[in-house]
Amino acid sequence: MSIHRIPALIDVHVHLREPGSTHKEDYDTGTAAALAGGVTTVLDMPNTDPPTTDGVTLMAKRSLARRKIRCDVRLFLGGTSSNAQEVARLAPQAVGLKLYLNQSYGPLRLQGLPSLLGHMRAWPRGKPITVHAEGATLAQAIALAWAFDQRLHCCHVSRRVEVELIAAAKARGAPLTCEVTPHHLFLTRADAARLGSLADMRPPLGTSKDQAALWEHLETAIDCVASDHAPHTLAEKQGPNSPPGVPGLETMLPLLLTGVAKGRLSLERLVQLVVENPARIFGLSILEDQVEVEIGPKWVLPERGYFTRCDWSPFSGMQVRGRVLRTTLRGRMAYADGQILAPLGSGRVLFS
Repeated sequence: MSIHRIPALIDVHVHLREPGSTHKEDYDTGTAAALAGGVTTVLDMPNTDPPTTDGVTLMAKRSLARRKIRCDVRLFLGGTSSNAQEVARLAPQAVGLKLYLNQSYGPLRLQGLPSLLGHMRAWPRGKPITVHAEGATLAQAIALAWAFDQRLHCCHVSRRVEVELIAAAKARGAPLTCEVTPHHLFLTRADAARLGSLADMRPPLGTSKDQAALWEHLETAIDCVASDHAPHTLAEKQGPNSPPGVPGLETMLPLLLTGVAKGRLSLERLVQLVVENPARIFGLSILEDQVEVEIGPKWVLPERGYFTRCDWSPFSGMQVRGRVLRTTLRGRMAYADGQILAPLGSGRVLFS
């Protein structure tokens, strides 16, 4: 057994579901789950109901968050076919722009080259454009970002061909970064057969060869690991129209620490992937927040008992060799020994 103190995590891809879907998650339960997972800063995605696509919805979301968050939150704006100029004007109030170029959960889907070109032209240089793009759509986004000198961040890369494309483009100087999720690092299509609709996500789980490629590039082409925390209730996931997405805030660090225990990555590289690189990519300050973790002893991720409102995990029953003991936020204990100590409203909604 070994105890380590590392900087608290920055999770750059989180869906806190407020407003519009608070039966799945809200700012209270989602940020509590973050603290239990060693995360003190989350970047909240815009595909809520209504989506965060203009000044009115951005201000409303900020107001909701201020009252309820237990850790720090930064907000993304979402791109539509008609709001390129407005979101560009609002850029100083957001952490970045999110463009959905492939099918996902929620009301945002940007279709057609003119809409994508509009955002590439209008968005201020220097602040990242974050994309959900798969396959050929990813190649198109990379080419356009390169042409317009935009910083592109590729979400949840999941396929061998995609990570190899990103590696090749980065080697030639493309202004490009990317992330990978724990579910694509630790699960494959074989697990999808076992989990059924609980494994329904976007992008879908890949093959063992895809998974191996992600691990191979974790030291090089991949810049960060993000949970893509996307909670839905068990009833929804097990129903006839299962929505895509899985919770992940509370399991990301135990899984990555298991990788450390097994020699698949160093603790130093882990910190780069979940703290240093996220801060660099999104222009964030690394605060003095810390998380105390234990590496070594084996324990099993539970079926229930999570702080996320949906209270389930696709990793339930998996044996891990790392766990979060305590998390501090601005010098105060925010999570310790299974208890959330940070009160409602103790987090901050931060600008970039």
